[in-house]
Amino acid sequence: MAKTAVVILNYNGAHYLEQFLPSVTQYSTDAEVIVADNASTDDSIAFLKSNYPNLKIIQFEKNLGFTGGYNAALDGLDHEYCVLLNSDIEVTPNWVKPVIDYMDSHPEVAACQPKILDFNDKLKFEYAGAAGGFLDFMGFPYCRGRVFDTLEEDQGQYDTIEQLDWATGACMFVRTTDFKKAGGFDIDFFAHMEEIDLCWRLRLMGKSLFCIPESKVYHVGGGTLNKLNPRKTYLNFRNNLSLLFKNENALNLIWKFPFKCMLDMAAALKLGLGQSWGHGWAVLRAHFDFLLLLPKNFTKRKQVQALRRKAVRNSPFLLPYQYFIKGRTTYVDLQQKQ
Repeated sequence: MAKTAVVILNYNGAHYLEQFLPSVTQYSTDAEVIVADNASTDDSIAFLKSNYPNLKIIQFEKNLGFTGGYNAALDGLDHEYCVLLNSDIEVTPNWVKPVIDYMDSHPEVAACQPKILDFNDKLKFEYAGAAGGFLDFMGFPYCRGRVFDTLEEDQGQYDTIEQLDWATGACMFVRTTDFKKAGGFDIDFFAHMEEIDLCWRLRLMGKSLFCIPESKVYHVGGGTLNKLNPRKTYLNFRNNLSLLFKNENALNLIWKFPFKCMLDMAAALKLGLGQSWGHGWAVLRAHFDFLLLLPKNFTKRKQVQALRRKAVRNSPFLLPYQYFIKGRTTYVDLQQKQ
């Protein structure tokens, strides 16, 4: 059995499988490629059985979402490493080996990601992960190569191996045992920020995360929900509240959470005026539904804090202030601030 499984979660993505699975099978000869299907209603399964008869397929009876789908898929796997790969990604030659080699020689590393570029503009970094993810002190995410909606061109400026706060779920290499010890993805997230939540737990466990830019892939992006969809806004804001509530230490949470609520209300007003009131309402609904999740999140917080083996520090600045007020729009700009 191969020690690495490349697991593609699919839901009605036959067109993506047809377009991108050839590169995955061609360039992943040192891994087992597996498709986990979230009860697709298109011809995904028929396409796979006809064109890839020897490929392992895991079929679910209902759509479990990104979080539940990957939890269920990895629960039945015992490969040393699993690669969680979006179906809309084109991989490149030698994309697996440098990451696995690094993880083999660094047992404290729980997860890694490659450099992720935009499939439709291959000179630019892609939104979902770019060259590795970080968090500000309030839990706002940003990346090397992407801060909010500012995407940089890849000019080799981030070709160094770098320790991260989070690795993207679009293409995440993870030790299977660490994924399971951390509890996998939080299924209540359904989609969006679930990998950031998982990575925060892994860091609390004393594990580390890295970007290995020698490995490179191209991501279409927006395949789950387009950023113009208020549902995406809702999930991002609701899940960010849960992310902070579950993982931050208690003393910081006392003052950070009220401040976070104030920032979100300002964001709701800005989105309502700048995009549509559907997005503004999505932020308000996210807060309401987070309150409904509080009983479950209290239980989860206890479980997460029981994993704590070390203190975790995020970037010591407030990202929205640095970006929107001070005009620091790149990772390099933000590093000069620290």
